[in-house]
Amino acid sequence: MRAARPGAGRAEVGTTARRVGVVGAGIVGLAIARRLAEVRGDEVVVFEKEPDLALHQTGHNSGVVHSGLYYKPGSLKAVLCRRGVELLEEFCEQHALEYRRLGKVVVARNEVEVARLRDIEARAHANGVPEVRWLDAAALREIEPNVRGLAALHSPTTAIVDYRQIARAMADDVRAHGGQIHLGRAITGIERGDGGRVTVSHGEDRDTVDELIVCAGLQSDLVARLAGDERSPAIVPFRGEYHRLTPRSGRLVNGLVYPVPDPAYPFLGVHITPRVDGTVDVGPNAVFALAREGYLRRDVNVRDAWQALAWPGTRRLFRAHWRTGLREMHGSLSRRAFAAAAREYLPALTAADLVRAPAGVRAQAVDRDGSLVDDFRISSLGPVTAIRNAPSPAATSSLAIAEHVVDRILSGRTR
Repeated sequence: MRAARPGAGRAEVGTTARRVGVVGAGIVGLAIARRLAEVRGDEVVVFEKEPDLALHQTGHNSGVVHSGLYYKPGSLKAVLCRRGVELLEEFCEQHALEYRRLGKVVVARNEVEVARLRDIEARAHANGVPEVRWLDAAALREIEPNVRGLAALHSPTTAIVDYRQIARAMADDVRAHGGQIHLGRAITGIERGDGGRVTVSHGEDRDTVDELIVCAGLQSDLVARLAGDERSPAIVPFRGEYHRLTPRSGRLVNGLVYPVPDPAYPFLGVHITPRVDGTVDVGPNAVFALAREGYLRRDVNVRDAWQALAWPGTRRLFRAHWRTGLREMHGSLSRRAFAAAAREYLPALTAADLVRAPAGVRAQAVDRDGSLVDDFRISSLGPVTAIRNAPSPAATSSLAIAEHVVDRILSGRTR
C-alpha cells in the first residue's frame, strides 16, 4: 500500500489555508498536526514543552492497539477506537512500522465476572469488533495453556505497537508537509484577540495563529484555562505501576491476558501485556500521584498535588472510593501483591517471576461532582479547541481523533 502523496485530499476540502497552532507533541497532537498539514494544507506549528517528542503518556503506555471491546456503543471512544484501529494499521503498513496482532483474552474468574463478560461481549458486537468469540474453560486453555478461568472472550485482532515510533513517523509527516515542531516551548499564556486570532506566549516569545488546538495530556486543563476555558473536568494524575516478567517467565503467555474489569472504575485491572521489544509487563495498579509527571514514587510537586486535592471533584472521588485507594496503595508496595492479582488467572506465576518496570501516569479527568470522565471530551472556546480528556484508547484512536477534530474545525461546529 502506498503512502498518500503530500497535499493529497486538499482540493476536496476547498478551504483557505490558515496558520494553526497545536500544543503538545504527543501522539494525539502530532496526529492532528499531520492531518491539518496534509488534508487542509494549513501552515502548522506545534509547541512542545519537552526537549523531545512523546515523552509522557505516549511514551509510557503499554503499546496496545485496543480493538474496542469495552466502550459504550455510540460513544466517541467506541466510534473513534474502531476507526482508529483501521487508520493505525494502515499507517504502520505505509511507514514500515511493526504492527503485531497477538490477540487478547479477557478472563472471567467467577460467576459474577461471567455475567459482566457477557455485557462486554454484547458491547464488542455492537461496536463491530471483528472475530470476537466466547471461550469456555477448555477453549481458553487451547489459546493460553497456562491461563485459568470459567470463561473468556477472545479478540484475535488486538495488536501491539511502539507508539513512540509511530509518533516520530507522524512528526516526520508533519515536517514533510511544511509544518514546524518547536521543542522546549512551554506555553505560558494564550490570548484570544478581537480579530479572532490567538496569540501564544512561550517564554519571551510570542506566536500568532488563526486557530489553536490544545492536546496537552497531563497539563490539558491548565493550558485550557490559559485560554479562558474554566469548565470541567480537571486532571487528577494516577500513577500506573508495572512489574515485568523475567525472560524465563515470559513464555507463560502467548498474547495479552486481561481480567474482567470492575465497571465502577475506568481502570482495567492488573493484566499481562507482551510488548514489541519482547518483554512482558504485568500491571498496572492505579495510585494517586503527587505530581502530574510523577513516574517515580519519590516524585512530588507541591503545586500539582495542591491543585489536584483542591479540586472539589477530587475530594468527592476520594470519599466515595477511599477503600479502593488504600488497597491500591498497599498493593503498590509489594511485588507479591502484583503476583497475587495475576495469579488469579495465571496460577503458575510467582513473585520471583517479576521485576520492577517503568511506570506511567494516567491523566484522569474528574468532573466537579467527583465522577470519573470516561469518554473523550473536547471543548471549544472561539478559535481554541481543547482535548480535555483523552485516556486509553487515545493512542489507538489518535488518527481518528485527528479526523474528528479537524473535520469539526472545517465545518465550523463547536461544542
